[in-house]
Amino acid sequence: MATIRYFEDLEIWQLARVFCNDIYRIINYDNFSKDYKLKEQINGSSGSIMDNIAEGFERGGNKEFLVFLSISKASCGESRSQLYRAFDRKYITEQEFETLKNKALELSKKISAFILYLKNTELKGYKYK
Repeated sequence: MATIRYFEDLEIWQLARVFCNDIYRIINYDNFSKDYKLKEQINGSSGSIMDNIAEGFERGGNKEFLVFLSISKASCGESRSQLYRAFDRKYITEQEFETLKNKALELSKKISAFILYLKNTELKGYKYK
């Protein structure tokens, strides 16, 4: 695996950023934008995915990073659940729902794979060098 120097180098952070931007696009649809509670919840949870990856990485140790990755994965599930609410309320089309749901599922799988990698690596983080 290539050396990762910045959280921006992580594929999972890059994918989370794209997902967050996709969510931002749909929450500005006319009907969706009027459902302030759901709009703020899904905007927050989708942002939490990328933010927790970044914060955990910046802690410098794998144990702490694993905690933040777990939170990030949970936020991914929360966003996916909120997509169901958006679809059920007819704020987004079925195609948009399926596309975003699948992006969330793929991101969740990649976060899980990265968690497994970190649990099994001998590397402990840059603050332990």
